Amino acid sequence: MIQKYSIPSQKDLLAYIKSLAMPVGKSDLAKAFGIKGDDRIALKDMLRALEKDGMIVKQPGGDYTVPDGLPHVAVLEITDINLDGDVFARPVEWDAALQGPPPLVEIRPDKKGHGAGDKGDRVLTRLHRTGARRYEGHVIRKLDTPRYRALGLVMKDSHGGFVLHPTDRKAKYSFDIAQADLNGATVGDLAVGEIQPARGTNRKKVRIVELVGRRDDPKAISLIAIHEQGLRHAFPAEVLEDAEKLKNPSPRRGETKETGVPGLQGREDLREVPLVTIDGADARDFDDAVFAEKTSDGGFHLIVAIADVSYYVRAGSALDKEAYLRGNSTYFPDRVVPMLPEALSNDLCSLRPHENRACLAAHLWIDGQGRLKNYKFVRGIMRSVARLVYEQVQAAKDGLPDDMTGPLMERVILPLYEAYAVLFEAREKRGALDLDLPERRIVIDKTGVMTGVAQRVRVDAHKLIEEFMILANVAAARALEDRRAACVYRVHEPPSPDKLDSAREFLESFDLMLPKGQAVKPGQINQILHKAAGHPYSHLVSEVILRSQAQAHYSPYNHGHYGLALTKYGHFTSPIRRYADLLVHRSLVAAYGLGPGALDQEQEIRLAEMAEHISQTERASMAAERSAVDRFTAAFLADKIGVTFRGRITGVTRAGLFVGLEESGADGIVPMRTLPDDYYVHDEANHALIGRNSGRIYRMGAFVTIRIREASGLTGSAVFMLAEDSLDGADIPGVTFKKPQSAFRPRGKTKKGNKRHKGKKYGRKRDKR
Repeated sequence: MIQKYSIPSQKDLLAYIKSLAMPVGKSDLAKAFGIKGDDRIALKDMLRALEKDGMIVKQPGGDYTVPDGLPHVAVLEITDINLDGDVFARPVEWDAALQGPPPLVEIRPDKKGHGAGDKGDRVLTRLHRTGARRYEGHVIRKLDTPRYRALGLVMKDSHGGFVLHPTDRKAKYSFDIAQADLNGATVGDLAVGEIQPARGTNRKKVRIVELVGRRDDPKAISLIAIHEQGLRHAFPAEVLEDAEKLKNPSPRRGETKETGVPGLQGREDLREVPLVTIDGADARDFDDAVFAEKTSDGGFHLIVAIADVSYYVRAGSALDKEAYLRGNSTYFPDRVVPMLPEALSNDLCSLRPHENRACLAAHLWIDGQGRLKNYKFVRGIMRSVARLVYEQVQAAKDGLPDDMTGPLMERVILPLYEAYAVLFEAREKRGALDLDLPERRIVIDKTGVMTGVAQRVRVDAHKLIEEFMILANVAAARALEDRRAACVYRVHEPPSPDKLDSAREFLESFDLMLPKGQAVKPGQINQILHKAAGHPYSHLVSEVILRSQAQAHYSPYNHGHYGLALTKYGHFTSPIRRYADLLVHRSLVAAYGLGPGALDQEQEIRLAEMAEHISQTERASMAAERSAVDRFTAAFLADKIGVTFRGRITGVTRAGLFVGLEESGADGIVPMRTLPDDYYVHDEANHALIGRNSGRIYRMGAFVTIRIREASGLTGSAVFMLAEDSLDGADIPGVTFKKPQSAFRPRGKTKKGNKRHKGKKYGRKRDKR
């Protein structure tokens, strides 16, 4: 209780303002201390002195609070939703340089239990102070007009001012940064800027709200990609702590199945089965092992053993919540953003050789025609006999075994290839889509700098593992259907009629015909691919077919897998890096009564929602991986300005030609304005630019020689110009246009009664400036 009619000391006045949950005005302070008349002047002077010393701040409405104080009502941005669903936010209007770190605000659900929103949402919130620099907020309403943000590099312009140069290649200008809005950022920082409202200025301004890293950091490229897609790259402490506490359920050394040790209870002992892992030389996780043996009926018994992730990652745990939010692992040339912490992905769930590991194994029986006749899923304890590499296994099969593969030839490697031959023949018969597009691998040195591109050579050992995994995935989906259990299917629907029509129109110019008026089967597309094989345009045909395909996704409803020509298909083989597989494992554990870690009722009810979420996280990861590769390749070209490279036209638009380089896989644009003088028609049907006066043709799929004009590792963009030997056009030998083009007619003349061909015309005159 404040004593009336007393002028407080500065200390008492400050203590009182600090004790209040809300900002307070001068009249309320005067009333609280019983100050009247001329004494109000002393109160005003005292407040002015406290404000000058930075002990209090004056709000826009005239109320006073301490520097970390917030008004009664404020606009907040939701910055985090933790694993328990608690929502935290920060004030939008906050000057960290003046006020220090923003206070912590926890958003409480309303009386009906409704949440505040999603991360990044802006909400008008009623606030109440709960402690030093801590507030509790109740959402009044969501705001529909969030301020946009830009990720970029902090630089200085020619006038010495600070600017944020965006990492987005589509951005047309940089943003100015006022000194007061740097918030600790310095030149060379990668930062997030919040675009500020402005009128009548040449360039917009931003206020720095987050520091991402340094441009000279070797991992800056992947950092940009991670931030652009909002990937979660740091594990919360509680998740790491939970992972470190986990133990391997396998028995101790010397214990056998007959001893009845608790570690084997409910698990099949597979330690005597010579299971092997076969992966790439640069593989970072080993979560699948295989084995095959002939059966007396002419078929094969296969075992596909997968790390038992569901035993460790239980539904509702901190580990599970974080894995679900991530949805999958993301792979960059210089790092991995894993779905699970290293204690699991690189240890307990890594099937390292000669170490006991818990697994969920599929016993699969096929006949001599590769048909799946029977299957059984068990929890087991396994002990891999070797960690093999694709090329190493292939060399052994081709007659060049080494010290590791030599002893494994008769019992392990040869039976694997015999089973693969049967499965591959079955694949060919059912007509699975055969898009064998080349893969490239970015080569990074120890400092994180790209040094080149290596072609991924695909040998039969790759296909062997792929066929074993496909068979296990089919068995998982069938097993769950047999037991009427929930399943997350990997769905790949047939191409849409519109996309097929577009592909059909283009393929006709190569005398390749897709059937009309019927559902096109994958086998019919394979016939097109086989006809194109060996021709200079075969790669282009594969690309066009790929672009016509629907995007695969996850669903609790089965619509088949078009590309694999399978009616039932789920993902079972990679729960260490895909949450979809973890859900399938849990459902199998429940369906077969295999113990703890089963799919619970809540997850089963939410399966459609979860399938949609993990489909979205997969797309975000793919976008991040692509943008990182674009930036690495652009950075690789940045010191090669003026150097010529051979490439292929991968796209034709009104803006110019898109070209992919053979050596590095880098993509760039040849702008329309840099093409030789002419009036160009964009012929959409034939994917070509045609010079009306000269008759020059630049067609998608044709080879060109280009010279590097610009390249930026920050944005991932590259600009090319045609070299001298490509200035007269670039077409594909032996391929003709489907129908006469108006581009070749003299300007202004058309056939009487006929409309001009619907090509888009873009004039281009050399810039004389």
